[in-house]
Amino acid sequence: MEIVATAQVAALGEHMGMSRDKIDEVRLALVEACINAFEHAQTRDERLHLIFRVGHEEEGADWLEVEVLDQGKGFDHLRIEPPTPEQTFQGKRKRGWGLQIIRSLMDAVQISSGEWGTRIVMRKYK
Repeated sequence: MEIVATAQVAALGEHMGMSRDKIDEVRLALVEACINAFEHAQTRDERLHLIFRVGHEEEGADWLEVEVLDQGKGFDHLRIEPPTPEQTFQGKRKRGWGLQIIRSLMDAVQISSGEWGTRIVMRKYK
């Protein structure tokens, strides 16, 4: 599923003239968001819902946006404690970097979550 989704992101990014580096950053953030949803959401329907948007702001900035929505158990993203390099290198916690990776790759990230599931909207400017 991630292969198909990242191919769509690449096609949209190329169509709008986004650089290859930025397209790759969106692709990686999308893969991370999908992996997080598959691993943690425990969705009732075992599906992810993806929406792709391309837009233009009044100031002249073009953007590519990806929304990842699951209908899982939800979580409080503000209470997620980010891992530290020390924890990772000392072997205590090798995983848990997904949200940090997403935030570092994208220009804007919005996360909303509750009993209905989780919605992550990621935006990258051209």
